[in-house]
Amino acid sequence: MQDPVADLLRFVDGSPTPYHAVETAVALLEEAGFARLDERDGWTLSPGERAYVVRAGGSLAAFEVGSKPPAEAGFRIVGAHTDSPNLRIKPVADVRAHGYQQLAVEPYGGVLLHTWLDRDLSLAGRVVLRDGDDVRTELVDLERPLLRIPSLAIHLNRELAQDGLKLNAQQHLVPVVGLSERENLAALVRESLAGRRGKTRRAKAHKGGEILAYDLMVYDTQPAACAGANREFVLAPRLDNLASCHAGLRALLAAGEAGRIAATRAIVFWDHEEVGSRSRAGAAGPFLADLLARIASGFEASGRKASPTSQLSERAVARSWLVSADMAHAVHPNYADRHEPGHRPVIGRGPVIKRNMNQSYATDAETAGLFAALCAHVGVTPQHFVTRSDLGCGSTIGPISAARIGIRTVDVGNPMLSMHSCREMAGAADVAPMIEVLAAFFGSELPDQALR
Repeated sequence: MQDPVADLLRFVDGSPTPYHAVETAVALLEEAGFARLDERDGWTLSPGERAYVVRAGGSLAAFEVGSKPPAEAGFRIVGAHTDSPNLRIKPVADVRAHGYQQLAVEPYGGVLLHTWLDRDLSLAGRVVLRDGDDVRTELVDLERPLLRIPSLAIHLNRELAQDGLKLNAQQHLVPVVGLSERENLAALVRESLAGRRGKTRRAKAHKGGEILAYDLMVYDTQPAACAGANREFVLAPRLDNLASCHAGLRALLAAGEAGRIAATRAIVFWDHEEVGSRSRAGAAGPFLADLLARIASGFEASGRKASPTSQLSERAVARSWLVSADMAHAVHPNYADRHEPGHRPVIGRGPVIKRNMNQSYATDAETAGLFAALCAHVGVTPQHFVTRSDLGCGSTIGPISAARIGIRTVDVGNPMLSMHSCREMAGAADVAPMIEVLAAFFGSELPDQALR
């Protein structure tokens, strides 16, 4: 990886949906020698083995087995999420109104609705197809500018200047897709699948098929870019939280090149964080617990016989650490009063440790100290964020995982602006330091006193 910023831009552009983010990450993992595991199979694992597993298409875990059993050396885990707030297509999507063809959408997560107006939008996701008795799932990306949600001209909305923009998610966000009544969503998807089949060997074997169901999402077609007087800003969709996925993935790959350690290191990227993580593929589901238990028992099965009372997973968790990586709020120059004094992260000045006394973040003194020590190890000074006492605090997969698994957790992230916008803003200078700190986390034999 020559330029981490350019690499991040490619990663984001190649990942318009959680399913595509997983596909993009898998390609990089396989290039580095990671082998795919199937959750339906038994796992027997050996020191140094590299593997990954995908759940429900949008969640991914990858790991490198340490030199010692997890029950003796624990896990080093970086967690993030693949999903971002957006607009998603409803099951019966085709809408015709006043001569226009439109698509019915539903907001997903805490969307800044106004940021989706007047943009060149497209569709991507996955579809379930049937060819005779064969039912399969394929990714789809229509790629080209296809949709637009036009704003209402001020001449027809004179109260805008006094009352501000007020959008009704049901009425005002229905994108326009065309004028022809002959076209529909199914036809557009089939056209895109035909193009994908022409590009991939796997898809050429299929002839099409009946569309049974889909998970399709609207996305902005404008490519990610660097901007600013000195190109110091990264402008892109889905930085929350693909930027953290990218950092965790690149850190795992970099740490593996540096050499093996006793602990087993892993990344876990969950879907559905933006809507509460309550799914079989979300952080509130069993994915991480299943993974840790199977790695612990799989290592044991490969070299020695485990007794029924060995409590491998529980012992491993007690020796483990999780870095919950999710983007952080940079101080906004036009709204500085919305930030807690003394805790105003600035874009370009490095990673942020996030803290909330009411456990919206899982950070405590022990885990914050660990991350601060890792920052010092690579020559980085961390910033700090807390929410004002009179404002509500957002949350992450950190406290969910800490409560469900019992693992020590720190919540961190790079500072950004325009969070949950259709197009977000972060710092180019922050990309490499986060990767370096996470690589140090993966590559360090943590001191014994930190485990007491």
